[in-house]
Amino acid sequence: MKNTFLLSALSLLLAGAGNLAWAQQVYRCAGVGGSTPEYINNAKEAQTRSCKLVSGGNVTVVASTPVSAKPAVRVAAATGSGSSEQRARDSDSRAILEAELKKAEAKLAEQQKEYNNGEPEKQGIEGRNYQRYLDRVAELKDSIARNQSDIAGLKREISRLPSTAAPALN
Repeated sequence: MKNTFLLSALSLLLAGAGNLAWAQQVYRCAGVGGSTPEYINNAKEAQTRSCKLVSGGNVTVVASTPVSAKPAVRVAAATGSGSSEQRARDSDSRAILEAELKKAEAKLAEQQKEYNNGEPEKQGIEGRNYQRYLDRVAELKDSIARNQSDIAGLKREISRLPSTAAPALN
């Protein structure tokens, strides 16, 4: 009993000493141009930049992606004046979405037929195991709801695409 206590106390003491050996000093430097402060662990650089030592607690530093100085420039095509390539891409997108919509609607019709207004026909062991039947009915209902949501999303995406009508050449 005493040996176990001494052994655990000794291991905790060694673990604490090991953490101190690995601990690095962290310095807080003023940000360039008054921006957010920067944290570094290089003592020489901290001394040249007049940084202050951070003490009295744990510091977690997460590297982030640098923020660009220039705002991003977005190129927006005006409706009706897009290039022929853009119109072709839009047309292809519309065709793909409409094909997906037809598949989803066909699948929904099949699911609703199988669901049979909440009373699908029992299959195999479901005649003896009513819970299995109820589980399948619940799965069918969830699947129908997901498919209806997918159909609504496809219709929404199709409505966002520019119309396929060719612009007038007057």
